[in-house]
Amino acid sequence: MSLTELHLALLLPGPRHGYEVKKEHDAWFPDAKPLAFGQVYATLGRLVRDGLAEVVETRTEGGPERTVYAVTDAGRQRLEEWLTEPAPPAGTGPEDIVRKTVVALRAARGEGAARQVVLRQRTAHLRRMRELQGLDGADTDVALHLARRHAVLHLDADLRWLDEAVDSLSRPANAPATPPDAPPAGAPELGPLEETR
Repeated sequence: MSLTELHLALLLPGPRHGYEVKKEHDAWFPDAKPLAFGQVYATLGRLVRDGLAEVVETRTEGGPERTVYAVTDAGRQRLEEWLTEPAPPAGTGPEDIVRKTVVALRAARGEGAARQVVLRQRTAHLRRMRELQGLDGADTDVALHLARRHAVLHLDADLRWLDEAVDSLSRPANAPATPPDAPPAGAPELGPLEETR
């Protein structure tokens, strides 16, 4: 997860203080671990230091003094660059895939932009899967074979989610969802994974 870009996205709708940033994050990602206040304020401090956000005012709303932050033009550019870069298809990629899709949907970009994020990610995943399957038969080491199978199977699971995301983002409002086992309309069918041994 990229805290920098995530905080920039949370500031994009308008200036917010740290508590509002945390509250909005936890609303955007209710199934994720809530952001810690220390994490929020440390990240906001780094954003200001790096010129990606700025302090616009200090408020007192019947309680403690609150510093209000806003994203700068440099911060907007950084967020745009992050959204156009596919998440690494291995390691922590799956969480980034979901976060980028949610940010693209919620940060005043809409379904069309989110669909583009998902389609770019799908292309990156397919490319990596082809690379791994191109190494088929070269695995004489069991550990290497297992590691590659793990990567391929995780890529396959991600691709199924990406296909469902494309379907959801392409469907008109109030249209019924495609059953999970059916391929999305217009999406190329993925064949069964070939055994790598």
